Amino acid sequence: MAKKAVYSSTNRSKHYLKCHLIFVCKYRKKLLTGTINQNIKAIFLAIAEKSDFKLDFEIEVMETDIDHVHFLIRYIPRLSVSQILRRLKQESTRQLWLLHPQTLPKHYWYRKLLWSDGYFVCSIGEASPDTIRQYILKG
Repeated sequence: MAKKAVYSSTNRSKHYLKCHLIFVCKYRKKLLTGTINQNIKAIFLAIAEKSDFKLDFEIEVMETDIDHVHFLIRYIPRLSVSQILRRLKQESTRQLWLLHPQTLPKHYWYRKLLWSDGYFVCSIGEASPDTIRQYILKG
């Protein structure tokens, strides 16, 4: 049986926005292992839980690979995916450098880097595109 979507509401909108987001360590460095991996996951969850952002986006699922991280994020319309991405990348870089001042300079000696500039994002929903297309065409 299909799970029914639970919509969120704000003053003037009802919405159900989710995206699959992926970003990669700069130079595809294989850093997301051991303590760094545990720390980065905790940092991401803490960023999402911050009081000013808590109601704006939520990390539903997150998993790391050796050199990249996947998210399933639910968010509200007044926040763009690029704002979420910027917040996650900037804050996690700053915090991880504070936690690993001996390790990270060995990989990124020129500047305090962690993430590549690029990213992948795909909007998702509970209905397939064909289902939505048919619904619209029925009028």
